[in-house]
Amino acid sequence: MKNKALTLTVVASMTSNYGEGLGNVGSVQKVYKNGKAYAIRSRESMKNAIMVQSGLYDDLKVEQDGKVDQKAVSKDINVANNRALEGGYMSTIGDRKIRRSSFYLTDAISFYPFVNETRFHNNLYLAQTFAKENGINIQEKAANAGLMPYQYEYDKSLKRYSITIDLDKVGIDENYYTKAEKSERAYRVKALLNAIKNLSMVVRGNMDNAEPIFVVGGIGDKKTHYFENVVHIEANKLKIEEDLKAKLKEGYRAALLKGYNFENENEIEAELNAGSVDEFFANLSKEVDEYYESIEN
Repeated sequence: MKNKALTLTVVASMTSNYGEGLGNVGSVQKVYKNGKAYAIRSRESMKNAIMVQSGLYDDLKVEQDGKVDQKAVSKDINVANNRALEGGYMSTIGDRKIRRSSFYLTDAISFYPFVNETRFHNNLYLAQTFAKENGINIQEKAANAGLMPYQYEYDKSLKRYSITIDLDKVGIDENYYTKAEKSERAYRVKALLNAIKNLSMVVRGNMDNAEPIFVVGGIGDKKTHYFENVVHIEANKLKIEEDLKAKLKEGYRAALLKGYNFENENEIEAELNAGSVDEFFANLSKEVDEYYESIEN
């Protein structure tokens, strides 16, 4: 049970995050491949959302070096006793210290090319209220009333992302020769899993349910995004290839949220022996506890 990693590849219906805006226009972040644009939610955005929702950022402390914000790190505040540092840190105050994250994420990339859906908005009600209170004719002096039209690209689509957690690095800070208790290390991994299972984000005032509708993975010897290259969707069907089934036979499992999200749900259940998402994460949490109980502290 030593030298293991927990790796998951998730399919979820989620919105994208935004890059630099131009004036009052917000643009969805995209990547380009095979001559086409695909909307994404960046790995940085994913990691921040998971850390916040898992509660691991609840004890985050921030300090400044010059004008640069960074996570507070010291002999008294390190990975062993501060959950917020689990995602890694670089301290430039005093002796420079770096501790890499114990888990890694990919960008969440859409399966389908981006189709621009522009949404137009304004603050008309606020402007009307201000104009009425200040005797302004909003039709003649819209700017004086503060009327501000704006627009942004919108995307909500099926996206794939992967996360891999190095179970042997969780809770350990080699810079300060400290290590959290086994129960604490297990807690942190399970907190990340719970956040992934119930992932929800707010984007431009919209609540986004980003829970997994398909997930595959588990605990094994592969310290990499093992299923990233074998999870594909085509024509609203999950492609069930031999390589995906072969990887599953190495001790991993798949799960499906049934709700007609894929046209071949029955095939997914039969070919991949896919169970429910709830059972998948419940079993995985038990395996995390068993793993840390089996190792030396």
